[in-house]
Amino acid sequence: MADTLASLPHAGELAALGTALCWAATATSFEIAGRRVGSMVVNLLRLLLGLVFLSITCAVFRGMAFPMDATAHQWAWLGLSGLVGLTIGDLLLFRAFVLIGARLGILVMSTVPIFATLISWLFLGERLAPLDSLGVMLTVGGVIWVVLERQPSQEAAAGRLRAQGVLLALGGALGQAAGLVLSKHGMGDYDPFAATWIRCAAAVGGLVVVFTVWRWWPRLFAALGDRRALAFTGLGSFTGPFLGVSLSLAAVQLTQVGVASTLMALVPILMLPIAAFRGVERITPRAVVGTLVAVGGAALLFVE
Repeated sequence: MADTLASLPHAGELAALGTALCWAATATSFEIAGRRVGSMVVNLLRLLLGLVFLSITCAVFRGMAFPMDATAHQWAWLGLSGLVGLTIGDLLLFRAFVLIGARLGILVMSTVPIFATLISWLFLGERLAPLDSLGVMLTVGGVIWVVLERQPSQEAAAGRLRAQGVLLALGGALGQAAGLVLSKHGMGDYDPFAATWIRCAAAVGGLVVVFTVWRWWPRLFAALGDRRALAFTGLGSFTGPFLGVSLSLAAVQLTQVGVASTLMALVPILMLPIAAFRGVERITPRAVVGTLVAVGGAALLFVE
């Protein structure tokens, strides 16, 4: 399956776009589930369900449900990337959403491509061509323009809490960017689905420690009785930790981290029609202009 994807023209860029589509669907599903049982409970459940999906996929396509053929190097670096990106990064991000609201949180998360480009340059020696750099700037700028349309003053706390929330969101962005770079370093040419299994397993281990220290297990057990929350968590787990994260690893494997993370940052743009269909968002002329700028920047990343 991974070999088929790699044979396509612009395979890495297409995988990154697929990641953004998956994460847009995941965000909607987890928003519904999180309101019912809490975001951290959903976070752990999505990873556990993601491991189930990944094990089945690996058993069917690789002949082994678990990545027993991974090297010590792959286990170490992919495990570290799971802890940094999926445990620490998401913990900081979810807490930031509580303090400053999702709108400002997503705005701060638009810095992920910038962090990813810098880290991949320092750690992997990757450099973007001038046209790619222009594409990154246009895409990030278009996303920021759309997200800034509705001011977050009603969602965000003032003063110190707001500053704390922005710092937490920046920490989450840095964690996700570092997780992508660490994944690329650890994965090499290894299968993206098996690599995702290692990342998710490490993240689950990290969250088990968090749930134990903060005594959140009763919340998890109570959530198991909410069928609607479980249904949306299952849907989000399929498009998120299973398919979305696997495609994100395929993306950074097949193209530069800066390019891949920029295309993944299109999630707020892709969520506009979903939100409009649900009746929770109105598509305005400003949103259309921002979308066109972001899509134009993304198109530049496909130019040879």
